[in-house]
Amino acid sequence: MFNLANNYKKGEGKEKNLEKVFYWYQKAAENGNKEAMLNLAICYNNGEGTEKNLEIAFYWYQKAIENGTKEVMLNLANRYKNREGNLEKAIYWYQKAAENGNVDAMYSLAICYKYGRRKKNNFEAIYWYQIAAENDNVDAMFDLAKFYENGEETEKNLEKAFYWYQKALADNGAKEAMYNLAIFYENGKGTEKNLEKAFYWYQNAAESSDEKAMFNLATCYNNGEGTEKNLEKAFYWYQKAAENGHIKAMFNLAIFYESGEGTKKDLEKAFHWYQKAAENDYKEAMFNLAIYYENGERTEKNLEKAFYWHQKAAENGDKEAMFNLANKYYNGKGTEKNLKKAFYWYKKAAENDHIKAMFNLANRYYNRKGAEKNLEKAFHWYQKAAENGVKEAMFNLANRYCNGEGTEKNLEKTFYWYQKAA
Repeated sequence: MFNLANNYKKGEGKEKNLEKVFYWYQKAAENGNKEAMLNLAICYNNGEGTEKNLEIAFYWYQKAIENGTKEVMLNLANRYKNREGNLEKAIYWYQKAAENGNVDAMYSLAICYKYGRRKKNNFEAIYWYQIAAENDNVDAMFDLAKFYENGEETEKNLEKAFYWYQKALADNGAKEAMYNLAIFYENGKGTEKNLEKAFYWYQNAAESSDEKAMFNLATCYNNGEGTEKNLEKAFYWYQKAAENGHIKAMFNLAIFYESGEGTKKDLEKAFHWYQKAAENDYKEAMFNLAIYYENGERTEKNLEKAFYWHQKAAENGDKEAMFNLANKYYNGKGTEKNLKKAFYWYKKAAENDHIKAMFNLANRYYNRKGAEKNLEKAFHWYQKAAENGVKEAMFNLANRYCNGEGTEKNLEKTFYWYQKAA
């Protein structure tokens, strides 16, 4: 009966007929043939020769297992996990399959123990990742390498991480393993630092369409690390990475177009890529885009849009944008004049070590523009700006010492700062 079903399935000596395949598998299964039980379950599972019926498929999977068909244990475990939501039974059958040498079951068992809410067990997870990896499961090798790299669920061990990335690469050529191996060589993690090997593996991963590797490969060419400096190749790989969605590559590509390095200078394309990077929240691109709108470079001059992108960049921590935003509020460019907001952004920029902002902030405190007059704070920020080389601040600091404003009168320091300012 079982052989007859197989003949109908393959079309050997008889016309291929899935209904008759189903019929004879059913007859054979009902007569105790365990292989037929498994195949009958598959027919019901896939709707081949009969209507799809997952409950009956499940029944015959169980019957096949009870009769010793080891291959079906994994299918049954998957059903318990994915359809029934019964992790305990899934783990039971994954373990049975794993103990019978099923490598996919070993890996699935590791995942259950790592991520299962009620069955989370880090020790068991690492154990089964290790067993699966030692049995050549590439996904397990890669995950195990990451655990050792990050010290997740186990002690951090960069040598073991390096070993498993290398194994994953040797057995499968996985692009993620290539990229991570390059990182290890570049930084001397778990192995000796070797920029030539880092370059080699970035190149392999990049050619396998890994956008992070494309970016790092471009940087290798840009800086001459692990290879000869080549701006044309740097441009090529920044472009490839940018087209694959790498945000920093978009920004770097814009810089190349702007400067004409590695390609023909093209401010329209520079504007395009700054815009793409800015729209993906890259703060340096936001700032540069604001400048393009402000100056009308390869786009229409638009002070409102310049203001908008300065504000976005400032809110994302760009100190130059904070300073420019303060100036816009102070002068009413692209927005309404607002001295309080100007003061706020001068202060933010100054606190982020923007030297000109320190001087302007001191002036706001001294002249009571947007803030209450505060001679001590004015003195503090004049001093900070003066120590960072701002001539006007040196002169004003000398005046504060001369008049005893915000500090004690001190003629020696007065003379010193007048001399520095001269």
